[in-house]
Amino acid sequence: MKLLDLTLDSPAENLACDEALLDLCENEGVEILRFWESRQHFVVVGYGNRIESEVNVKECQRRGIPILRRCSGGGTVVQGPGCLSYNLTLKIPDSGLLTTVTGTNAFVMERNRAALAELLGMRVSVQGHTDLAFTQWVGRDVDALVVPHSRWFKFSGNAQRRRRQAIVFHGTILYDFDLRVISELLRFPSMQPGYREDRSHAEFVANIPTRRNSISAALRAVWSAQQIFTAPPSERIDQLRRDHYENDAWTLRHGH
Repeated sequence: MKLLDLTLDSPAENLACDEALLDLCENEGVEILRFWESRQHFVVVGYGNRIESEVNVKECQRRGIPILRRCSGGGTVVQGPGCLSYNLTLKIPDSGLLTTVTGTNAFVMERNRAALAELLGMRVSVQGHTDLAFTQWVGRDVDALVVPHSRWFKFSGNAQRRRRQAIVFHGTILYDFDLRVISELLRFPSMQPGYREDRSHAEFVANIPTRRNSISAALRAVWSAQQIFTAPPSERIDQLRRDHYENDAWTLRHGH
């Protein structure tokens, strides 16, 4: 597993890089763990999402916030400073967990969960299909009494895209993000996991109490990613940026 810590200039380039690394793994078998963190806020919808259902489009337009579509599934998220993105490209073996979508989810999410639980010294759980969440006690009014109970708070969303020989598994980890932006730019999601319990974005999403370097070190260790990758596929990144991530036909393919 090689390591690439690379943030490109624009959201479109960064999403293109994730897909280009998938192509590289498919064609040449190069497995890479990449970290990046956008310098600007942007909204990214999952491959099958409808923008108009998930995004406050008018507010994004008012603020000049880009809306993009990634190559993988999953829900809609806001990314920007304080949100660490990781991208893991893996070869698909002849047998084992990575040969199926559900097996890949279980394999990658459990590794990431264990690494971050050890880092944080707190309970971390895989919730929904591919969320990571931590639990904390909150107060709830029951017949005028405040009854403490625990709830799960999401700090990481993840998704995958598969080729014949390779997988990209990528996600976001909130550690110092301006959480108010999520409520301002996104609508309540059209689909929600059970553990959300109809909570608003502000009541459901939280930052984890650690630093970016600590997160990347924990994931580098669990994936044994030590050798620096020095040759990102620049031409393919540029092609995908033009053909997909700066192309309205791609972004608006499921409505707007």
